Amino acid sequence: MTENLMSFSSLSQTLGAALFAGEGKQGERRNNEGFSSVSIDSRKVRPGALFVALQGNALDGHKFVDAAFEAGASGAMVAVSALQNPAFDLTGLAQKWNRVLITVEDTLKALQNAAGAYLRQFSNLVRIGITGSSGKTTTKEIASAIIGQEKSVVMNEGNLNSETGLPLSVFKVRPHHQVGIFEAGMNKPGEIADLAAVLNPNLALITNIGSAHIGILGSRQTIAGEKKKIFSCFSGNNTALIPENDDYRDFLAEGLNGRVVFYGPSSLASLGQVRDLGLRGTEIVWGGESVRFGLPGKFNFANALAATALALELGVGASSVRRGLESAKPLFGRGEILYGRTTVIRDCYNSNPESVEEALDFCDSLDWPGRRIYVMGSMLELGDASEKAHADLGKKLALCKAGMVFLFGEEIQAAAETMKKEAADLLFLYTKDRDELSRALDSSVKSGDLVLLKGSRGCELETLTAMLLGESHVS
Repeated sequence: MTENLMSFSSLSQTLGAALFAGEGKQGERRNNEGFSSVSIDSRKVRPGALFVALQGNALDGHKFVDAAFEAGASGAMVAVSALQNPAFDLTGLAQKWNRVLITVEDTLKALQNAAGAYLRQFSNLVRIGITGSSGKTTTKEIASAIIGQEKSVVMNEGNLNSETGLPLSVFKVRPHHQVGIFEAGMNKPGEIADLAAVLNPNLALITNIGSAHIGILGSRQTIAGEKKKIFSCFSGNNTALIPENDDYRDFLAEGLNGRVVFYGPSSLASLGQVRDLGLRGTEIVWGGESVRFGLPGKFNFANALAATALALELGVGASSVRRGLESAKPLFGRGEILYGRTTVIRDCYNSNPESVEEALDFCDSLDWPGRRIYVMGSMLELGDASEKAHADLGKKLALCKAGMVFLFGEEIQAAAETMKKEAADLLFLYTKDRDELSRALDSSVKSGDLVLLKGSRGCELETLTAMLLGESHVS
């Protein structure tokens, strides 16, 4: 039987929330029971779960309380406003299934507060928060690989770093864990501050300040201000890790109530010679001994340094650093190298001007005997900056080493217009039609080509992978 994470009575007291317990056929009230997991999706509810009914623009989670109870949820967190709605009949459902309702004003805020309260039970857990415009997930994964050599680590799964993803991840913490590594993302102002309040990190790291989400926040300065809020719960004994070469480093460090550590190649005393191995990654001398870090590119090397800086704050030894770096693997859509009839660099999980420039510089720098083909999707969420950013991309592509360039998406048309003027000798195709893109690529690529897939997640460029690799590809 799975052990409860918290009792319903304890949760309701923590949140200052009302508790309604249904009565079964025997008249037994269930207010002393608890929950063993937390879910916001009724399709993923496990027996004993607490189902949190979130209210979104498209769907209202209160419509799925019945399904959650049927799937075995022992209780549901619901909004007071929904409790009064006869269309949901939440008290009737609690009676029908003999389940518990926790009634709150705002179910999202209550989920975050519940996660924070749960986490505070683990006073010996070292809590690490990671944010930044790019590299968060990769840095988290590398940090876990290194720190996990010596300590029991728990972290967000994948990129569950949102206002709901991070709180749900927190409920994965168990008493044996020594270190919790959690990335915090944002899609709106104030989100990092809310996640910092949940996590209250002992150590917090910023990877970089770029232009991701500039369409939402308006400027890099505003982005820097939002990212800086990862330090907002510092109380004097916390440590902030800030990239030494970022142009916002002084702004990020200013006025923090804690210790500041600048990290990077100049700040890590154990870092020796570094040699770029192209698609095979980077050879790093650490503590006098060589190790191969398999994730290619300068951007991934920067993520490795960030992860290593976190490990050093926890006293992880040099041999563990080397083993962790050696074991690090690329994640889906983040600089994966795939081999088949062509060699594919699949870097299409996200895209912004900085990451595009890094990808192009990396591909251009490779000592490659065959053709280079760059498949570029639109950079999304750039707002008013989108047209200029894509026009600038066109200028970069006009000077790149690709033999052919394929442009896909609505926003990237500005790059195509620029290339018409500035890349007369470069073969390129612009289309908004995915099928046309696939057919054109299939007829153009040859064995031995290097193909870069780079675009925002919404472009779904990964769907081209199987065609580019052929039937017998290996990864």
